[in-house]
Amino acid sequence: MPEGDTIFRAAHTLHRALAGHKITQFESVFPKLSRVDVDQPICGRVIDRVEAQGKWLLMYFSGGLILLTHMLMSGSWHIYRVGEKWRLPQHAMRILLATEQFVAVAFNLQIAEFHNIDSLRRRGGFAALGPSLLSNNFDEGEAATRLTENPHMEVGEALLKQSIVAGIGNVFKSEICFASSVNPFRKVSSLTPAEAALLMSTARKFLRANVTPTSGNAIVTYTGMRRTTSRANPEERLWVYKRGGESCRRCATRIESRKQGIDARITFWCPQCQPIGRSKADCKRSGWQ
Repeated sequence: MPEGDTIFRAAHTLHRALAGHKITQFESVFPKLSRVDVDQPICGRVIDRVEAQGKWLLMYFSGGLILLTHMLMSGSWHIYRVGEKWRLPQHAMRILLATEQFVAVAFNLQIAEFHNIDSLRRRGGFAALGPSLLSNNFDEGEAATRLTENPHMEVGEALLKQSIVAGIGNVFKSEICFASSVNPFRKVSSLTPAEAALLMSTARKFLRANVTPTSGNAIVTYTGMRRTTSRANPEERLWVYKRGGESCRRCATRIESRKQGIDARITFWCPQCQPIGRSKADCKRSGWQ
């Protein structure tokens, strides 16, 4: 599933290409979208802006119409110049929006809905979103408090809960916990205030670092290796994710992995750097670090 940084980059790219321009063509395989187009034609509307909130992408049209989409596991938005060959086949197209210069195509989406402001506020799953980690006004202290209000959850599960903070996916979950020296299977109730704050500040730092103009499309949290063609493997840019059985980059202990939570998402961690029964401060006091 695309993570918050991917959706943020997609929204930014779509906004640069489409904002302020009039729609000249609209197509969709979704009957509900097509029915809205019949009653409230999309062609002729101007795209006001495109933005991301967590893992949701919102496209605002003139007249108060909003297109809400979610990528889930396989969806993606592409932008092409008019006449440019698509990188995916026609049968994967779910939505097409064209202006005089560009064609925006949504491939393999499963969730796509038209809303107005009122219906968007009532939309389950979206209305309950927590603050976006990539928002300009994100408050790390408030986010740490929201995290600690879920004491019975495991830390790894809580980081994925979009109603706490929005934007963290399975890759970032493992990477954030490792960089914060917190075992992802600890209960949130065991976190010290400093650890909760560190998890949120690290989450924001990692996501923001992956949406810069030069960050590229692959998630990078570990930069100890030079970015050369021989380091094209995505796992070479990460601390622990998908590195089960390999040596920890800090201590050389074998990285472990197992499924976590009701969705059975695989979590990766270092048992030495992220001990289950001790906080980072405890480890320092005991001489581990």
